[in-house]
Amino acid sequence: MTPNSNFVAPSDWPGPGPIDLNVHDLPHNSSDTEWWYINGHFVGEDDKEYSFFASFFRIAKDVLEDGSLTHAHALNWAIVDVANKSYYADPILDPTTPEILKEQLIKGYYNIDARLNRAFLEIVSRGNVPLPDRVFEAPVTVSMTSLDLDFGTNTMHKDGDGNYHVYCHNENRGMELNIKFQPLKQPTRQGHDGFTQVGLKSDTMFYYYIPRNLMTGSVKVGGKEIKIKEGSCWYDHEFGGVIKQSKRKNASADVPEEEEKEKVSYAWNWFSCQLDNGTDITATMLVNPDTKEIFDNFSVIVDKDGNRTEYADISLVGSNSWTSPRTTHDYPQTWTLTIPAANLQIVGASEFENQEFITLISKPAFWEGRVRVTGTINGQQVNGLGFLERHGFQHLNSLDDFFKRISKQVLEQIELVLPQDANYDQVRRLMASAEMDHYMDGVNLDVYKNTIIEPLRAIIDRGGKSWRSYACLLCIDCVGGDSTKFKHWLAMPEIMHVGSLIVDDIQDKSESRRGGPSCHKVYGDAVAINSGTAAYFVSLHTLQYFTPWLTDAQRLKMYDVYFLCLRAGHAGQAFDINGLDYLMPEAIETGLSERIEKSVLCTHRLKSAVPAGCLARIGAQIGGGSDDQVETIGRYFESIGLAFQVIDDVLNLRGLPGKTRGEDITAGKVTFPVAKAMSKLNKEERVWLWNMLQSHPEDPAVIETVINKLEECGAIQASQDHAEDMVREAWEKVDRTIPDSFYKMLLRSFGWYVLERHY
Repeated sequence: MTPNSNFVAPSDWPGPGPIDLNVHDLPHNSSDTEWWYINGHFVGEDDKEYSFFASFFRIAKDVLEDGSLTHAHALNWAIVDVANKSYYADPILDPTTPEILKEQLIKGYYNIDARLNRAFLEIVSRGNVPLPDRVFEAPVTVSMTSLDLDFGTNTMHKDGDGNYHVYCHNENRGMELNIKFQPLKQPTRQGHDGFTQVGLKSDTMFYYYIPRNLMTGSVKVGGKEIKIKEGSCWYDHEFGGVIKQSKRKNASADVPEEEEKEKVSYAWNWFSCQLDNGTDITATMLVNPDTKEIFDNFSVIVDKDGNRTEYADISLVGSNSWTSPRTTHDYPQTWTLTIPAANLQIVGASEFENQEFITLISKPAFWEGRVRVTGTINGQQVNGLGFLERHGFQHLNSLDDFFKRISKQVLEQIELVLPQDANYDQVRRLMASAEMDHYMDGVNLDVYKNTIIEPLRAIIDRGGKSWRSYACLLCIDCVGGDSTKFKHWLAMPEIMHVGSLIVDDIQDKSESRRGGPSCHKVYGDAVAINSGTAAYFVSLHTLQYFTPWLTDAQRLKMYDVYFLCLRAGHAGQAFDINGLDYLMPEAIETGLSERIEKSVLCTHRLKSAVPAGCLARIGAQIGGGSDDQVETIGRYFESIGLAFQVIDDVLNLRGLPGKTRGEDITAGKVTFPVAKAMSKLNKEERVWLWNMLQSHPEDPAVIETVINKLEECGAIQASQDHAEDMVREAWEKVDRTIPDSFYKMLLRSFGWYVLERHY
């Protein structure tokens, strides 16, 4: 593909012939967007392997009256510690970013869920960017006469001998990149003889690179300096995109109006590698993420002598996806590049899964990580190292879809923790331990699976509300921990919750659960009771077995919280079984609702709020949160769990998809709206309402009359308001305690999601 026929390259772009680095390494004033990028691989003096990348971005922000430009800047960089499977990422943004983002969020430019948009707007409106993003510590300066980028004490420059120097650091995290590199090959045109384009002439970019450079220097990870013993790096520079009309004080004809208005959404897979035979390869696929249309697909091979060959007929296919527990984005972990004309097929496999780079500039993340390359060229075996970047294929544009993806992950972890076809070792893990192997003497695996695992999985596999499972992981990240190490914990809340549902259905004589027959209707009361209660201990086993690195002190705290949850939950179930009928005569007589309201909330709290709060506390404790953070975040999730049940009471009267409107009235249940109504109705009306509930009406007209009475007196709206107030008050404390971050945005949106579902 070549640029549009009507495209005229700006005068400061390279012409035909070799790239003059003395000219084109410098910034290009004609370009809307420009970046300088480096990635590298090395063996440290500790004889361990490391990789890194760094991208210095410069984006035109405004054109002033005198024609000069103002710019915003950003730096994304990361260090990959292969031996420890650790990924240290650091996104740094321009101090003006909050005001830019605020304008974009107000105008709806971000393709994210409306609740996330509101949470994001809250943060930028007070002049902050959400962690892990941070702002430059000092002003950014960019020379126009030499390659000399100073991005707030993070620098890239070229000295008089043609050596490139890159320095990036984050003192708080003990990260540092300090390298020098020298080109071993000549600069090469990327794309189609240097041009890349999605479709509009205003998107056209010029792109060149130096695929192999000799590298020296050092990095720091965890505050420890590692000097480079042997390594090489990749350098590229891209610039272009005509300055948009909206940035000009005096609009010109540089970009046609119809082109200015047209929006093109695109995503990309980008791959670079350096092979042991001296060959360097890059491949790019540009895709419309909505239509799956491929805008462009090409590869460039530079042989050991620096000869460049461009290929358009290529295949770059990803497989073996990993799903991030933080963003729910899917990222292929194995990539196969096939170029028939070059008789080439190579495979790049990620060194480890979690190389996700979170920055809300990317709405909210992309994957850029180290891959180990194997394959053949012309029948000859080759090996090497590379980087793969996948960007723009998924967005957090719907929390409903987000939780559906979480539900999928929950079921995947359930299969890991509670496998349908468990083998000997897995059954022993569930009911005993390796040290107590003699407990397995005489155990029939099929009986265990049929009477414990199968009844639980019968309900679990129908799917449920995944927010309880996600709460624990989210709270780990909110206080600065790493939830990716605890992905298996997604299974724990769901198993525990389903165990309580199975027993609850027996006590309530419920016929169905999650769109199918209740467990006891299929397996009988005895099996259902036993498997339901076994779920509590299988869940605890999840905390124990899959996190062997936790200290005894951490485990003790978890156990305290976990058993508190079980004690409170069973007390709440006792209160629910007993019901609140005994309080109605007093409420009817006095017209006072405070006592009965508290009693309804007590049952909801113990059954639903305490489990949510306990899961949050476990997450915050494991994440390293302070005592204040642990308690505040726990109280917030209690408010969400409580509000969830109150809103359920409201939706039962106003309409809830998949349920019959007014089921609670037919059941004669004293719900929160009924309790609220005691102080809003006169005595005659209170007596009438209670009589209606005690009659367990099934006539839709009678049920509608009761609902109308509760609506007219304001009890239903007051219940909704009460739920919103609880969450708002709890959030105000979280907001003061937890630092602004991407995870805090999800936490905020989480509360709104519970309150606003189906409205």
